[in-house]
Amino acid sequence: MTTRRALVSLLGGVAAWPLAARAQQGGRMRRVGVLMNFAADDTDAQTRIGAFLQALQQLGWTIGRNVRIETRWSGGKSDDVRRYAAELVALAPDVILAHGTSTVRPLLQATRTVPIVFPVVGDPVAGGLVDSLARPGGNVTGFISWEFNFSGKWLELLKQIAPDVTRVAVLQDPTQGAGSSQFAAIQAVAPSLRVEVTPVNLRDPPEVERAVADFARTSNGGLIVTGNPLSNVHGKLIITLAARQKLPAVYYERSFAAAGGLISYGSDYIDQYRRAAGYVDRILKGEKPADLPVQAPTKYELVINLKTAKALGLEVPPTLLARADEVIE
Repeated sequence: MTTRRALVSLLGGVAAWPLAARAQQGGRMRRVGVLMNFAADDTDAQTRIGAFLQALQQLGWTIGRNVRIETRWSGGKSDDVRRYAAELVALAPDVILAHGTSTVRPLLQATRTVPIVFPVVGDPVAGGLVDSLARPGGNVTGFISWEFNFSGKWLELLKQIAPDVTRVAVLQDPTQGAGSSQFAAIQAVAPSLRVEVTPVNLRDPPEVERAVADFARTSNGGLIVTGNPLSNVHGKLIITLAARQKLPAVYYERSFAAAGGLISYGSDYIDQYRRAAGYVDRILKGEKPADLPVQAPTKYELVINLKTAKALGLEVPPTLLARADEVIE
């Protein structure tokens, strides 16, 4: 299996690849747009795109021979997302790959005909992207980040690794439909774990810093960082604040634990991007997004940062360590 590091080395900076296609070697040149809500130098995002392109190649699509890739990176800036969405649609691509609700929505404002595939979205129904998971009904389909009740597992994991926690701040983006769904799932399991959960909205760095500091004034607190664009934008700050305030925190994706977060549990985004390549391939061959059901993840990964656990004075249960897909020491 190709590792994340090998993919980055092999496929290099996707953003730096020449977008102009070389001489066509037979068949109609197809155009695939890619809209990412990350910075172009984001290593994890580069790796995911690398996995997508590698899977496309395995399906018979070679850059410069029969497919051209147009990639745009918004860096999480809403103005840039809207501008790049309009720019990509104007290029009349055969299909667009778009990460997250924050990129799909602007694309839908720009087109209701160009097929759109998302490798990662929290709740596409609540977000108004599709009619239903089984029958998307429009020009959008793809892969959800987790099933509805999955978010409750973050609270269960937090109690396992930090059993003294009785209060949990749930960091969320109030503008995303998935935010309320995730909080509802967490809230549903809170009574059985004897935990009080409080939603904390993510907007700008000063507000995040102030909210976390206020929450940390009372003991036995912990954090859950839910999946949303603002968690990505403020990720480094949140990890720093959790360490400063001695708050055990659970994150929704591996990159947070790799950057110093305590523990993460979520879908394997590399696998999601590979699967998204399969949908792009099917659309390029004539199928319609409306006929391709939105699919749930098939692979999840649990990552534990032992160095962070030690700094917080936590002893990770052996049963939890045995379940981990990756342990960072």
